Amino acid sequence: MDVTQLNWFSATDAARAIRDGAISSEQLVEACLARVREAEPQVQAWQFLDPERARAQARARDADRREGRPSGPLHGVPVGIKDIIDTADMPTEDGTVLHAGRTPARDATVVTWLRAAGAVIMGKTVTTECAYFSPGKTRNPHHAEHTPGGSSSGSAAAVAAGMVPLALGSQTNGSTIRPAAFCGVYGFKPTHGLIPRHGILRLSRTLDHVGVFARTLEDIALLAAELVGYDEQDLDTRPRARIPFGAVAAEEPPMPPRLAFVKTPVWDRTEEETREAFAELTAELGDAVEEVELPGSARAAWDWHRTIMDAEMAESLDLEWERGRDRLSAQLRELLARGREVRALDYQQALARIPLLNESFEELFLRFDAILTPAAPGTAPRGLDSTGDPAFCTLWTLCGMPAVNLPLMRGTNGLPLGVQLVGPRAGDARLLRTARWLAAQVAAD
Repeated sequence: MDVTQLNWFSATDAARAIRDGAISSEQLVEACLARVREAEPQVQAWQFLDPERARAQARARDADRREGRPSGPLHGVPVGIKDIIDTADMPTEDGTVLHAGRTPARDATVVTWLRAAGAVIMGKTVTTECAYFSPGKTRNPHHAEHTPGGSSSGSAAAVAAGMVPLALGSQTNGSTIRPAAFCGVYGFKPTHGLIPRHGILRLSRTLDHVGVFARTLEDIALLAAELVGYDEQDLDTRPRARIPFGAVAAEEPPMPPRLAFVKTPVWDRTEEETREAFAELTAELGDAVEEVELPGSARAAWDWHRTIMDAEMAESLDLEWERGRDRLSAQLRELLARGREVRALDYQQALARIPLLNESFEELFLRFDAILTPAAPGTAPRGLDSTGDPAFCTLWTLCGMPAVNLPLMRGTNGLPLGVQLVGPRAGDARLLRTARWLAAQVAAD
């Protein structure tokens, strides 16, 4: 076994090798740190990374194994954490100068659960300013002159560059699916309320989701299984039976899946090669896919999302506005100013549309297993002043539906071109099963 290449192991394979004694957590972390030293000067995915702290965690995991103490499914596996997610032993600065040096007193719920599963918390990955549009320092691992997407830019780039096998992000509009598409990794945004958000910078209770990144669907299922659960500190979670993500995602579908190809009302934003690529993909899938028009009620969803996001972000970041608006980016100041002007009537009407939208999709999901749609208008745009257009994620985030990016295609420039699958609320594991089927179909073709 070439231990210098351990950083490219999947999390599933690495956890198994550690459990079997074939490798140690310290070897795995050391390989990841070596890759960080090699790639970080160009990619710049990390906001905080203390190699000695990572090594100490790995040694502790190895000692636990040697001494026969209980180990979890992620025992010894390093995970990157987006820098809006609280970590008691590392700074959490939220991508803003207003929170520089902030040191939380306790871990976010998801970090607590990762530690319980045996994970090594590798470090904090770069986020855009307050997880909005103003870019951080991260570059696309495939081409440093192109954006990695945002706001979970560092998490997507770190996984794509082989610095860690797993990372956490978030999504309030397109902040997991878009960077996963641009960086060429799997990204998963679960059903709203499935993964608790306590201890994570709140932007919008209605729209905020935790997201996960990995280089395989098996790893997405492995990580998601450890993060789903009830947390009384997040009122949108609820007690539920444990979801067997790994088992469901790995099984063969009982019947060949049916996909609804949905262009959405923002199709005119796609690049020509995206339209050509999806025409080729749907042709290859043949009878397994059918083009479907969205109900008319969905056409205003982008406006409703904006109303909710503006109003709730203005409320969530009111302290930052009052104490330091002059130190915020122009993009964030504009949003917060706009949000402070949203009428209560417009906000409440937008909220009321969400359950109606989801009802309109119920009939579609009686006929189809998942929606097939672009993850972004095209490949990662050239330039670092923007993180790209999230429009192809907006509707699914508003509805709280699970979505996954599959890195199945490439543009003519060689950069990844993402395919997005969307499933019904609470159909997360089945969505990953359909995603695995689709990936296998494309690979076979």
